[in-house]
Amino acid sequence: MGFNRLKFIIIPLVVVLTAAGCISYSFTGTSIPADVRTIYIPFFPDRSQSGLGDLSDRLNRALINRFVNQSRLSLSNDQDESDAFVEGAIQSYVTRPFSIGGDQQANLNEVQITVRATFQYARDDSPLWTKNFNGSATYDVLENPVDGEIEAAEAALQQISNNMFNDAVSSW
Repeated sequence: MGFNRLKFIIIPLVVVLTAAGCISYSFTGTSIPADVRTIYIPFFPDRSQSGLGDLSDRLNRALINRFVNQSRLSLSNDQDESDAFVEGAIQSYVTRPFSIGGDQQANLNEVQITVRATFQYARDDSPLWTKNFNGSATYDVLENPVDGEIEAAEAALQQISNNMFNDAVSSW
């Protein structure tokens, strides 16, 4: 009698565990459609008048890293040959005091970047989304203002690229 009861517990448990193992799992938390293999990521023009000459390059590298190096997608050099594309422009770049010290001088500044972007599947007539993405980061003005601002801009662009990727794959 004890063996039969045990059988009713073990068999369903084995079935549940086996079925759970068959479920697709992605380490990035995303599931990319099988027919989407390539993505086109052009340079985003910098319309912000930031003064940082390589802001567009930095955003492009961040997007490629996020969409290509951290997923199974391949980078396409031609929008007409790609399965999906993301495009846009850097709209604004603002650096402003974030924290004021006792001498009424800024201790920390904050870099805020806004990028307007569109994501679209090549097979679709209209974009999945077109919207603004914002990123921000602070830096110590007293310690190393020039390198600090560049590092803060890089961190803000990383936030933007992560948010763009997450919004693109949230529908996948």
